[in-house]
Amino acid sequence: MLIPIRCFTCGNLIANKYGEYSSRIKAGDDPAEIMDSLNIKRYCCRRMFVSSVETIYQVIPYYEALRRRKSEIESEID
Repeated sequence: MLIPIRCFTCGNLIANKYGEYSSRIKAGDDPAEIMDSLNIKRYCCRRMFVSSVETIYQVIPYYEALRRRKSEIESEID
């Protein structure tokens, strides 16, 4: 996942805490309690964790469509 290294608003370092945050989320813990225990108190830093999205899953369909189209064009040329 691509998480920013620092908070966009205040500049606090947040990337080093994301690994533990994501593993504890998968374990089923409450996100608010996890952020409190990781000492993420500011709402601007908290939004960085809550609003992060797995962008690779959004990009893969376009990459696969591009690859299929490229193979179609190559087969038409041959």
